[in-house]
Amino acid sequence: MKKKLLSLTLATVMAASMFTACGTGEKEADTTKAETQTVQETDTQDTTKEIVVKTSESISEVAEVESQEDEDDLDGTESSDVDGMPTKDRSGNDITVPEHVEKIISMAPSTTQLLIDLGYADQIIACDTYSGYSYGDQLTADIPQFDMMSPDNEQIVALEPDIVFTTGMSYAGGEDVYAAVKAVDVCVADIPSSNSLAEIEEDILFIGACIGAEDAAAEIVEEMEESIEAIKAIAADIPEDEKKTVLYELSTPTPDYPQIYTCGANTYIDEMLTTIGAINVAGEEEYQWPALTEEAAVAANPDVILSGDTYTPDVVNVILNTEGWEAVTAVQEKAVYAVDGDAINRPNQHVVEAMYEMAQWIYPEYFGKMELPFAA
Repeated sequence: MKKKLLSLTLATVMAASMFTACGTGEKEADTTKAETQTVQETDTQDTTKEIVVKTSESISEVAEVESQEDEDDLDGTESSDVDGMPTKDRSGNDITVPEHVEKIISMAPSTTQLLIDLGYADQIIACDTYSGYSYGDQLTADIPQFDMMSPDNEQIVALEPDIVFTTGMSYAGGEDVYAAVKAVDVCVADIPSSNSLAEIEEDILFIGACIGAEDAAAEIVEEMEESIEAIKAIAADIPEDEKKTVLYELSTPTPDYPQIYTCGANTYIDEMLTTIGAINVAGEEEYQWPALTEEAAVAANPDVILSGDTYTPDVVNVILNTEGWEAVTAVQEKAVYAVDGDAINRPNQHVVEAMYEMAQWIYPEYFGKMELPFAA
């Protein structure tokens, strides 16, 4: 059963051309830990395991790609009226944001986490099930939770929200799953996951502008930029002949499924690796989320392997003991690390935390014990 579902998941990846995988875990059947599209396999009556697949822009979907062709329309801070209130969402759709936003529905974990960080947890009146699983203890008790892919429009309308923040993931099926909400003039603001760190910053500023937290959002972006600049300053001192090659893997090869999904160019994960001063072994691939053969991955001989595969138990040791990988430098040096899936896969300021950890793993002699930004 597990192998059959994995095949379905990877087929979905190939059909979409630009996909990536992310974290998983055991939990109740209607929740998950990551902002992703999921294919579930029930192991027992009470628990499920998930194979999770994120779309282009790392957590997004095919349907949103077309909306990103005009970057000016995506800049929520520029698409504003004279009062500074956004008039377009991050997908370029026209929106009318209420003058006072007090009741918020957040349908993406990255947005929910940001709203909590901004101090708006008590104004979140409903969320998606992913957010509920990850941040439920930080939200008002027993708020409604909705399926990201098929939300209950009638219940959402009954809650009378001032704004509903959505993710482009919800539109992956090609239909507007919030059409009935929009039909009664509720403000629905879509935020497709971004390809770059700069676009993530624009997302943060957009959300801040919508809820009247412009200054707080700007402070978060400022700290994010300062942290990135600190990494760049250190990375600039790394000699070219000391730069390490890195394989970021989203799926661990097995005899049945030997392909390895990874991040290519034009993804913020590739940008993170480049900013650190590392060389992405898949950085020259044609697609954003390419599939490498096991032979190609071994031939690339990465100095470091970073795994975002949290579906495979004890993934680090699995990689270290995979037959045929014994000669790979990362395996010989035991330079294989499991990345925090929540931090790297949810496009908000916390991706910088993942970048700091990656930098310390790849170049401990340069980055040492840097203090993580945004850490609690």
